[in-house]
Amino acid sequence: MNSAANSSARRATKTKQAVLWTLLTVYGLLTLYPLFWLFLSSFKSTQDFFNRPFGLPEAWKFENFSNAWESSNIGQAFGNSLITTLGALAITLFISLLAAFILARFRFRFKGAILAFFVVGMLVPIHSTLVPLFIMMKEISMLNTYWALIFPYTAFALPTAIFVLTAYLATIPKDLEEAAFMDGSGLWGIFFRIMIPISLPALSTVVILSFLHSWNDFSFALVLITSTGLKTLPLAIANFADGYQTDYGLTLAAMTIAVIPTIVMYMIFQEQVMKGMTAGAVKG
Repeated sequence: MNSAANSSARRATKTKQAVLWTLLTVYGLLTLYPLFWLFLSSFKSTQDFFNRPFGLPEAWKFENFSNAWESSNIGQAFGNSLITTLGALAITLFISLLAAFILARFRFRFKGAILAFFVVGMLVPIHSTLVPLFIMMKEISMLNTYWALIFPYTAFALPTAIFVLTAYLATIPKDLEEAAFMDGSGLWGIFFRIMIPISLPALSTVVILSFLHSWNDFSFALVLITSTGLKTLPLAIANFADGYQTDYGLTLAAMTIAVIPTIVMYMIFQEQVMKGMTAGAVKG
């Protein structure tokens, strides 16, 4: 009886696992299909795009990528996006790490109010600040500069970054700091040698979130940048569509070029992100 019960339980477990993996596989395919459709459609002509929207290209137009790169200054726009995105990312990481270290590891007056201030910053509608930002940037003569995008990107990324890093650093045992103090390390030594390496999973999450927001932004770049030489990638891609016609082959090829860095960024940091997501499950 026990053998039969165990065999039945094993079959039930295998059936549940099979159903679970089947559902996850289907979900994964549905999630990846839009990306696959984008890559596939980037090799089509406009006519082929309408005639065979979900089929393979009738003629693979590899020249779409070179034409897209040259026709709308994609190369220059790509460089502009890299400068503004990486600049904002570097400042965001530096400020958020310092702020999170203080908020998570020290006790002081108004600590809760300061943390609440940053949390409230996550609730501010970003696009509601476009007009005030435009007026302010104009008054300080910062329109049509890289800083006109770097500073807003940093400001709106900081609340989330500080919240994520503070929550993660707060879980690190105090024993590590005490042992480092006994070994002669100062605050900066603890910050650079202990806190930063330990917080890599949370840092990876912040990097991906901040990178995606800055890299894909269209509204701020549209309002704050009018110089052709400073336009970012989303603005350059928008040039393929006008009031009369859209070259979908070139547009989708440009979008494919734009999406590649985000995929590379996630592939680089995915292991650390997974560690950050599972960290709470293995503690205690």
